[in-house]
Amino acid sequence: MSTNRLETFSDGVFAIAATLLILDVNIPAGGDVAHELLRVWPSYLAYGISFLTIGIIWVNHHTVMEQIGRVDRTFLFLNVIFLMVVAFSPFPTRLVAQHLRDGSHAAAFAYGLNFTVMALCYSALWFYAAVNRRLIAESADQRVVSGISRSFAPGWIIYGVATLSALLSAYLAVALYAAIALFYVLESSIFGRDG
Repeated sequence: MSTNRLETFSDGVFAIAATLLILDVNIPAGGDVAHELLRVWPSYLAYGISFLTIGIIWVNHHTVMEQIGRVDRTFLFLNVIFLMVVAFSPFPTRLVAQHLRDGSHAAAFAYGLNFTVMALCYSALWFYAAVNRRLIAESADQRVVSGISRSFAPGWIIYGVATLSALLSAYLAVALYAAIALFYVLESSIFGRDG
């Protein structure tokens, strides 16, 4: 089975999840607009980090699918579980946006937990396909396959550490989530390097 239908469905989920993020960026009616626009800064921050993270995941999903020669039932279900976590992202984004100003450890933890689980699911998806080149296309460059494996391996650990930092400070955790997003934007250039 080819990856075409899987990619189309995945693209739809990514697009909907990213679009839903903006629905929670709003200001209450009746107040001073300028003041309220400044007061909702946590919504802008949470939206930006989440949209960038979902965008990075979408770009990397495209890179991953370019390496896949065929899919099987297990791979499809791993992708469905992964997409379920992606689609859940607007909820913890809203949670952290609403409670960051209060320094809510729980909101920052829930936000990070979502991305930690997402990284675990993404790793499971990739390594299921990549181990012994189970689903990897014959034409796929091993340097790219190895590069993807190197970049995915520490993902859940990095997000896990950032999530645990929420127990100390919500602000520290959110700063780390932003740093991780920026890291993965820069890190994507690792794909394809010899290693």
